[in-house]
Amino acid sequence: MRLTTKGRYAVTAMIDLTLHAQDKPISLADISGRQSISLSYLEQLFSRLRQSGLVSSVRGPGGGYHLAMPSDRIFVAQIITAVNESIDTTSCQGKGDCQGGLICITHSLWQDLSNQIHEFLNGISLADLVAKQDTQEIAQRQLDQLLVLDDNLQAQAC
Repeated sequence: MRLTTKGRYAVTAMIDLTLHAQDKPISLADISGRQSISLSYLEQLFSRLRQSGLVSSVRGPGGGYHLAMPSDRIFVAQIITAVNESIDTTSCQGKGDCQGGLICITHSLWQDLSNQIHEFLNGISLADLVAKQDTQEIAQRQLDQLLVLDDNLQAQAC
């Protein structure tokens, strides 16, 4: 299994949204700035996340996104699946045609591993991730870095 940037960025963006969305929607531009993820890429991801019912959007000034349900009911496996990522370690994408159209000798091993990974990721909620001390510390560091950058830009403008 190889988790691509699509799955990684989707999980990262959802953690950011969970951390920063108190009672107001969060713009994708804000997430983009904090996480260094392209705004256009986030738009694609959030379109899929919205279609899957994990986030909802608010239009207009002050608009953005917020979680469509409590963070303890959104699991990492759901996020990865929502953006069309596969949690599959088989070489045949689970079809069983890995060896000239037939199942290979290690198919069940890789299928079992895929199932274990899915179960593991399905047991970790956004609330679990946000509650971790290191997640809190990293989020604070990101905010501090943005404040320093903003101060530097303002000083240069004067």
